[in-house]
Amino acid sequence: MFNPRFEMNVQAIIRITQIEAGVVTEDWMRSDGVGLKMNHYKKTTEREGHCAIDVVGGEDGDVLKSSQSKSHNKVATLMREVHPIDDSDYHEVQPKKTNTTPKPIPRVKQIEEWGSVDLFCSNDEPTFATKNFLYLAGRRYKVAVIAPNVPAIYEAHFGVPMAGAVVNCVNIRLDAPTIAFLLGHSSAAIVIVDQELFSLAEEALQILQEKSKSGFKAPLVIVIGDENCDPKTLEYALQKGAIHYEKFLEAGDPDFMWKPPNDEWQSIALGYTSGTTSSPKGVVLHHRGAYLMSLSAAFVWGMNEGAVYLWTLPMFHCNGWCYTWALAALCGTSICLRQVTAKAVYSAIATQGVTHFCAAPVVLNTIVNAPPEQTILPLPRLVHVMTAGAAPPPSVLAAMSERGFRIAHTYGLSETYGPSTICAWKPEWDSLPLETQARLNSRQGVRYIALEGLDVFDPKTNTPVPSDGTTIGEIVMRGNAVMKGYLKNPEENKKVFANGWFHSEDLAVKHPDGYIEIKDRSKDIIISGGENISSVEVENILYRHPHVLETSVVARPDEKWGESPCAFVTLKPDVDRSDERGLGEDIMKFCREKMPVFWVPKSVIFGPLPKTATGKIQKNLLRAKVKDMGPVKRSRL
Repeated sequence: MFNPRFEMNVQAIIRITQIEAGVVTEDWMRSDGVGLKMNHYKKTTEREGHCAIDVVGGEDGDVLKSSQSKSHNKVATLMREVHPIDDSDYHEVQPKKTNTTPKPIPRVKQIEEWGSVDLFCSNDEPTFATKNFLYLAGRRYKVAVIAPNVPAIYEAHFGVPMAGAVVNCVNIRLDAPTIAFLLGHSSAAIVIVDQELFSLAEEALQILQEKSKSGFKAPLVIVIGDENCDPKTLEYALQKGAIHYEKFLEAGDPDFMWKPPNDEWQSIALGYTSGTTSSPKGVVLHHRGAYLMSLSAAFVWGMNEGAVYLWTLPMFHCNGWCYTWALAALCGTSICLRQVTAKAVYSAIATQGVTHFCAAPVVLNTIVNAPPEQTILPLPRLVHVMTAGAAPPPSVLAAMSERGFRIAHTYGLSETYGPSTICAWKPEWDSLPLETQARLNSRQGVRYIALEGLDVFDPKTNTPVPSDGTTIGEIVMRGNAVMKGYLKNPEENKKVFANGWFHSEDLAVKHPDGYIEIKDRSKDIIISGGENISSVEVENILYRHPHVLETSVVARPDEKWGESPCAFVTLKPDVDRSDERGLGEDIMKFCREKMPVFWVPKSVIFGPLPKTATGKIQKNLLRAKVKDMGPVKRSRL
């Protein structure tokens, strides 16, 4: 990730600003780790007696000791004071490249839902006061971060790799047993956890200890405090022996230089697959791929220097699709949302100057279906939105476009650093009807520039399918933008890298214009009477029904046809649910008018859909549910 040529030209000085409930905290971080910190009155003070924590031992070594380092008279500390805020304190920051350290410019707004991170370019010394992580001394420890989108998780994307360690951002919606598995599987030496999630982490560590028995090695636990959260949760964590994150920040040795990777293939991050179809697998990413994909992500989106980015996408999802690092290169501003709501998104756009955000289709669906009192329309400017994670329904893309959002549809996997293809917009589409534009833009598109190879192969012959838009094959990839492999899983690695390509298990077609379009996951194809049915295509039609908010289609056993489509549907809030049988019949009638008869769902089930933390519908749980329901007994009409 930290390419020396890149570092010489684009050094970063970071300002972390926590803007919540009238408390303003600005944390300026120089790349040499000398934590230059100050509040918005630009006050500074000297800090004495920093504590350095040393970790020694092998790759899974223990925390053995802590020691006091000498004072460093150039280190300034943040003065945490509560100041009244009014609009006169607010100044827009226009980041720009400079040959000197930028002067702190306050960016203050009385908002309770987010904090912001401003990034500047400078030719000053190497960056980030998160040098507190450097005590790891390049031993490649794994550092697990269990936190929502707060500044600390952003800092970890730099501090941990610059220590020579590997950052593992954990899905915060997982249950304690699953997190216990991840912490054990990764051999995490440090766990950084948000105070609201400390009990979850504690339970996970207890489970891990019970399973490990005498072999358990307790990680160092660091808790992130937030003045807007219940103080009792922080007090409890500290009583249990956790180290306060801010104290940890103060513990860095100012004379300790950050450690570049030994080579570009060194691991930078560990992530876990969402587990929608199986147990999570550990995805190991390298510096080379992260560096190239960060620049590629910004390039293919056409992001300008100083972009204002809203963190609706969890940073624990594929390291925020590499935009954690890309924004530093662009001197961008990040607005961090703890919780994503339509109201918060519209408000951030209106008041914070947001120009870009990424989101799963489920978030887009929330935005377009938000009640009028939660929206701010028309938008004050064009807002660029990147979506991936599932094939977005064309109807949702069209609704977003109608509201003034410019949609970039991408596709990728945890194994490819997040999105690695983009449905690049063609000028000739501008004159097409909105519905046609949405249909074309719902395709997965062409490869990122950092991805060497992308194709659709016939699974039987391992040769490319024709570009006819109808022949289905499996998406395969290779190059810098593909993971090193799955952690401790040689058998799976051998399987997914067969014939020198990474096999995605996603089924797609190639169109004559070279764009690929996913038809389904291989395990989600419905085979009814010997004919293949794409669940994605059935879902796209269901989304056009006026009562449907969300839907997912899976195969249900069928006594006559082997399998038939079963639709799970979440209705829009204003729909009368008193006659669900009648609603189901109306939906099936709608489908019969729009699709081949054998595609029509033979059963419709209403209710909320189970999702992962990244918004993916968990079809494995839906398949388990229909299995328990038993087969469809009536014949196809």
